[in-house]
Amino acid sequence: MDTTSSSPATKPYVLGIDIGGTNTVFGIVDARGNVLATNSIKTQSYPIFEDYIKALHEKASDLIKAYGAEGKIFGIGIGAPNGNYNTGEIVFAPNLPWSGNVPLASALSEAFGGIPVAVTNDANAAAIGEMTYGAARGMKDFIMITLGTGVGGGVVIDGKMVYGTDGMAGELGHITSRHNGRQCGCTRRGCLETYCSATGVATTAREFLQARANEASLLRNIPIEDITSKDVYDAAVAGDKLAKDVFDFTGKILGEALADFASFTSPEAFIIFGGLAKSGEFLMRPLRESFEANNLPIHKNKIKILLSELKESDAAVLGASALGWEAK
Repeated sequence: MDTTSSSPATKPYVLGIDIGGTNTVFGIVDARGNVLATNSIKTQSYPIFEDYIKALHEKASDLIKAYGAEGKIFGIGIGAPNGNYNTGEIVFAPNLPWSGNVPLASALSEAFGGIPVAVTNDANAAAIGEMTYGAARGMKDFIMITLGTGVGGGVVIDGKMVYGTDGMAGELGHITSRHNGRQCGCTRRGCLETYCSATGVATTAREFLQARANEASLLRNIPIEDITSKDVYDAAVAGDKLAKDVFDFTGKILGEALADFASFTSPEAFIIFGGLAKSGEFLMRPLRESFEANNLPIHKNKIKILLSELKESDAAVLGASALGWEAK
């Protein structure tokens, strides 16, 4: 096979990369959307951006070599927090270890010897993956909500991703859900992600434990600063009232926010994706109740709230890979 050509016929794969606040997952994807091989690195292990690019290049190259795909990568697509579709940069991402504008696309393209790279917001990438392969198939108007280390949003209207004039539309995790609320890494206060991310759930648990000092809870068996959202979920499963109340509080705030989002896009559905979505009805019941209670009458009982149909890593990797076919 002639691997010097840049056509999809002779370069049948793309590399899809999902950069999260905790992990960076990457995979080799074919033109039919099959994720053929994946690996990951720890995002936070590389506080120096150049070291991160080196590690990502090395690990991804090892994966490509192991799969026999050397010389067969058509392009690279990346979903990243605050990823700018227009410039290929990461722009002041509060949950990543690098500050300012980070030249992600150019740095990775150079590392891979000039392979074209395209970048978008991680939630946008997840939305593209869900629209192509998951719960949003056939939908033209929906909003993707990613619940991970932070909260992300991807808005699709009339079948098209909304990027805005500067490539940064859809930062729904940074709408103000509580005025003068918790400090967010983005410099604002009361952002949705400070309450409804995995990090926000752990923060709420700590606040509840301190405010309800005389109430028994399984979470008191864990050093308070070590509590994670998974610990809160495990306690809720075991019947812990305080832990269940944490999810009720989180779902209420998220439901209020989704009702606001519905007012200005009138979507067919919200797709909920990410690690926190694994909390199931502990989160989804209060979320749905709050959403309907705060909806405009014209939207009541019309807009669906669905869980992602894709494996946690696949939606973002597949969405990012779709960008790889378009990279130039």
